Amino acid sequence: MATLLLAEQVFTPLDAIHNGAILIEGSTIVAVGDRTCIDLPANTKTIDFGNAVLAPGLIDLHVHGGAGHDVMEASDSSLSVIERHMARHGVTSYCPTTVTAPITKTLDSLNGLATNIESSSKHDATRARPLGIHLEGPFLSHAKRGVHPPSLLQPASIELFERMWQAATGHINLLTIAPEIEGAIDLISQATRRGIRVSLGHSDADLAQAQAGIATGARHATHTFNAMRALDHRQPGLLGPVLTDNSLTADIIVDGIHVDPVVVNLFVRAKGIAGAVLITDAISATGMPDGTYTLGDLVVQVREGRCESGGRLAGSVLTLDRAVRNTTQFANIPLLHAIRMASFNPARVLGLESRKGLLAPGADADITAFTNSGEVRQTIIGGLIT
Repeated sequence: MATLLLAEQVFTPLDAIHNGAILIEGSTIVAVGDRTCIDLPANTKTIDFGNAVLAPGLIDLHVHGGAGHDVMEASDSSLSVIERHMARHGVTSYCPTTVTAPITKTLDSLNGLATNIESSSKHDATRARPLGIHLEGPFLSHAKRGVHPPSLLQPASIELFERMWQAATGHINLLTIAPEIEGAIDLISQATRRGIRVSLGHSDADLAQAQAGIATGARHATHTFNAMRALDHRQPGLLGPVLTDNSLTADIIVDGIHVDPVVVNLFVRAKGIAGAVLITDAISATGMPDGTYTLGDLVVQVREGRCESGGRLAGSVLTLDRAVRNTTQFANIPLLHAIRMASFNPARVLGLESRKGLLAPGADADITAFTNSGEVRQTIIGGLIT
């Protein structure tokens, strides 16, 4: 049976449609437009969301955990809790993200995450769906490692990456790497040939090293400003091309803690609506009270929204819907554009923009209903409405 969704506003999110409608058949969108212009099959069910905004489901490229669990636990029981928590905040798809850990533990986690990805089509409508694994570490700079354990960082070894690729049964789709470390250029080239999206981050690269990584195939940047060499007017480092090169997209943590609101405004102006991506970098403490939590094997103290391990920031407790609302305020942009940064743009980073992050015929029926102020009213995953 077909289902027609109606709302005062539909954000595709490349455009806004007043008094819009979305026609769904099964798990696929078959029509989007003005409600008076869509031909309806017989026995179509209609759901009217009134003055809501219907938009693509949000996509988070950088998630370490939530609701008391870490993705590196990699069990269905833990991942289901994380995925349900994200869905309540409008997220329909995400990339479970690793943190630097002993190699054996990383391989075990990659294998468990791959199993979850392969079974995700059978998950119920309350769980955000994993798109692929984001490998953050161990190929990072010691100087800009953040909280990643220094003793566990590795040179960029193709042999080690191959072991990880095999453990993940090919489900790695995003790799964060520092382009200046030993072996990085060869690994960026290898990963790019496999269709993996390479993101530059946790890096102390100078301008030439950053440009070499981009020339080899890197097309994205990880949590811009954080764990990067600071911008200098004579030695711009990685931030120079991140902010000025239109071939790069870049993500940012908009929680008001990792990056000052004024700098968020600067970032959005530099990257433009098409080049900016919102992420959470959320850890197990997300959605939980203040206290002690973990990020991989790291102990993290959480107080008033700030996550620290050993005096350093260690992820966040940000949710992606909150990041959207914060961005409208910090960058003074409309909700339409902020939603694009958390839906279509991350889908484009992964090369999935024809079926994810977009309300259009042929796209997956992953839809989030928002209030006009960006609060989540309902999340629809794979056309399943609960």
